[in-house]
Amino acid sequence: MFTSQTSSFQDSIDVEERDDFDSEEIAGYSQKIQLNCYYTIYLYQGTRSVATGENVTWNQRRADSTTSQDDFSLTLIDSSLPLEAEPELRTYISRRLSKGALLGGMGNIATVELSIPEQAVGCYCCLLEQERSPEQPDADGNGYVICFMGGSEKGLNLYPFLKLDKYVQGLHSSLQTPELQNLETELRPYLSRWYEESVMHIYRVVQLVQNNISFLLHAALSHTSVEVINSDERTTADVSRFIKAASLQGLSQQDTTAASLCKAISEDTHSDLIIDCSTSPPTLTNTVSNRFCDDWIQAFLNAAERCNPFLLRQILENFKLKAIQDMNSLKRFVRQAEMSHYALFRCCQFLQGCGNGDVLLQNARAEHSDLPEACRIITVLEEFLGEQAQL
Repeated sequence: MFTSQTSSFQDSIDVEERDDFDSEEIAGYSQKIQLNCYYTIYLYQGTRSVATGENVTWNQRRADSTTSQDDFSLTLIDSSLPLEAEPELRTYISRRLSKGALLGGMGNIATVELSIPEQAVGCYCCLLEQERSPEQPDADGNGYVICFMGGSEKGLNLYPFLKLDKYVQGLHSSLQTPELQNLETELRPYLSRWYEESVMHIYRVVQLVQNNISFLLHAALSHTSVEVINSDERTTADVSRFIKAASLQGLSQQDTTAASLCKAISEDTHSDLIIDCSTSPPTLTNTVSNRFCDDWIQAFLNAAERCNPFLLRQILENFKLKAIQDMNSLKRFVRQAEMSHYALFRCCQFLQGCGNGDVLLQNARAEHSDLPEACRIITVLEEFLGEQAQL
């Protein structure tokens, strides 16, 4: 049993040996690299809409950077792509718009082949529509198409769509300026930061805490609150996003009530994890970890050393997947143990071998709080783990 568990766990950590990424990507991950990222923004204008002064100005200024179809035109406003690659992207976006594949305010991710070093790159596209005038509610609307490119399609898909959609929505106020006079002061800097703000936060947290990453992983699994002090706003936000990304809430079969009970149990038994950034490296107090979380430290450090945030995100997803698999296994063993002493023995063996017994039992107690027999078995298992810890 222990050999099987160890093998399964090692498969979860060894991302490079699995099919989570293409072989070309894996080759790039074996060395320290700096991934390129790009952005592009286009003015989208329906041909039946009334042309505003601003739209006319852009069309005249960028006549050589405008693609026109029967029912819309697409004009380049700004891009960080190489000159030869931007027309290729514009052609791709025009095809997507012609097929109705871009819905207002909802982004999607695909692979595009462009004249850039990466050749094929993951591309997030979103159409931000302007409000239609009451006088012409049926007219084709105007808006902006925003594209973010970096990594691979698989890599970008590891990040929640809503986060990228929300980042794009943050452009609304900047896009209200006549003729986009704030292009260089507001719009371009905001677009240039998409990779730093939306993708790199996990990398920054691992770089910040290094070997102490196991304490954050344990806090996320056990619903322990994390407080960051003497820090700047971005670091505090990064840690909060990391904890949320590593949490199992909403992914396992726990409902809201069970998650709340689990958090209450955690608050009764643990103090908040404190990260004090006044020192370098930061000082962590009230730290709690276990063998399961400790075993993932090196995987995170190796991925951070390669400067690839997409690989880090995949490792984090594998960490959560393994935790969920162990949680489901324990629930199955607990149900069996209600009818069999041998199954109770298997429970004890499993908890001893997985290295995550404290977290699994905490979640199991919260989820089975209304089942007396299951609670009795969980109490026996908790006593067993307590005795083993004293040996």
